[in-house]
Amino acid sequence: MLLRSSPVLASLELNETIHFYTSIGFEKIYLDSNYAIVKRDDILLHFWKCNDKIHPENTSCYIYVTEIDKLYDQIDSVNAIHPNGKLHDTEYGIREFAMLDIHGNLIRFGENL
Repeated sequence: MLLRSSPVLASLELNETIHFYTSIGFEKIYLDSNYAIVKRDDILLHFWKCNDKIHPENTSCYIYVTEIDKLYDQIDSVNAIHPNGKLHDTEYGIREFAMLDIHGNLIRFGENL
C-alpha cells in the first residue's frame, strides 16, 4: 500500500530555493550544502543541489490540494504562476494551475471539483 510521496527536485542554489518556498507558506525542515527539505501541511519537497539548469527546467510534479483558489492567490502574489498555467477547471474534473519555482521546477496543483 502506497502512503505518501515526496518529490525530489533540483535546485541551482539551495538558500534561494528555501527563501522562495518559505515566501509561499512552506517551512524549512532541513538545509545543508547539498540538500534541502521544505514542508507545508502534509507535503514535503526535497531538493538536491545541481549545477545545470537543465535539471530543474525539465522536472515537474503534481500536488493535490484543497482551497486551491487561496493557494493560487498566494503563489500569484510572488509572480510564480506559469505563463500557460492560470487557474482553470478541466474536463477531467480537476481545478488546477501551474507554477514555476525560482529555478524552473514546474509544480502543478489540483483540486477535485
